[in-house]
Amino acid sequence: MTLWDKGDSVHEAVLAFSAGEEYQLDLRLVPYDCRASIAHVTMLGAIGAVDASECAQLVGGLEEITRLHARGEFAIRREQEDCHTAIEEWLTAHVGDAGKKIHLGRSRNDQVLTALRLCQKEALAGVRQHLDQYRDTLVHRAAAFADIPMPGYTHMRRAMPTTVETWLTAFAESAKDDRAVLDGSLALVDQSPLGTGAGYGVPVFELDRAATATELGFAAVQQNPIHAHMSRGKYEGVVLSALSQILFGLNRLATDILLFSMPELGFVRLPVELCTGSSIMPQKRNPDLLELVRANYHVVLAEEFKVKSLIGNLMTGYQRDLGLTKAPVFRGLDVTTASLEIMTLVSERLEVDTAACRAAMSEDLFATEDAYKLVQDGVPFRDAYRRVAERYRRP
Repeated sequence: MTLWDKGDSVHEAVLAFSAGEEYQLDLRLVPYDCRASIAHVTMLGAIGAVDASECAQLVGGLEEITRLHARGEFAIRREQEDCHTAIEEWLTAHVGDAGKKIHLGRSRNDQVLTALRLCQKEALAGVRQHLDQYRDTLVHRAAAFADIPMPGYTHMRRAMPTTVETWLTAFAESAKDDRAVLDGSLALVDQSPLGTGAGYGVPVFELDRAATATELGFAAVQQNPIHAHMSRGKYEGVVLSALSQILFGLNRLATDILLFSMPELGFVRLPVELCTGSSIMPQKRNPDLLELVRANYHVVLAEEFKVKSLIGNLMTGYQRDLGLTKAPVFRGLDVTTASLEIMTLVSERLEVDTAACRAAMSEDLFATEDAYKLVQDGVPFRDAYRRVAERYRRP
């Protein structure tokens, strides 16, 4: 039975199509929905909407569901559509009529919004931790290679001298920028929509929205109920944009390492334990993980575009299209976390061939330096530029 069931007969095909993959995705939201429901029920008890005995029964039931979920023993059936229905049905079956009061003062709209925000907050905090670890690893490893020169490239051609330290530190500073963008997305998500109902507030009962927001650890309350529901999809798009920025930096570093580890250059090497092999060529050691990280930027970018496309042209108020923004965010969070873990491991284990780097420091890399030395001797820069260029003119 669904939360919206009124006793009418609905075609099975409609129920199946409407449920989609929602009931499977929602297993991830069970503990967050239970947390939000405990805060909501506690608030209902405080304002006298449910009595103390019912409140205690509901809180106890929600805590038991959380334990069952942690053990993998809480299921959501397709006909239930989502975790909210499954939780309410379990409560009604185990604590009786009190379970039927769990939805008082809520819509499934603000219920799912709240669970998603709690889930996203926790996941983004995890991404931030992985991002910081990745950045710290780059800084530490870069310092170890401070004295090793290497060619710098523009247009994929030798350009000017640089060092391994400067190269790796560039990605550490990029990660610092990404942290700022991530913090911005987290600040948006850190607002409570609980108590906004279906997007137009809750009549009759004076809900204490500030109390539930505080109990759930939100930094603020979304005051305007319409905006709270308009922000679904919008905030998911911002989250995915922050994640795609992180993957952009990982994509660039993965690409560099793929090129610099080619035998033709050989500036760096991946250790054997980070490589795969070929099913036909016995000599091969393949950098598959770097290719997957490189590709994952495009995966997350596609999820970002999917969400931003889905939420376009929607009228004010909840539309079912918004339900399809859930899976892209989950995928984006998972892919980003996994990619950060891998690139941290790569950064820790990356080997630098000092001899190959030094051997690659050819004379042409110092052409700009030579031109500037002529300038110091009184030659106008453009004349110095052309004089040095003559050395490298092809016959």
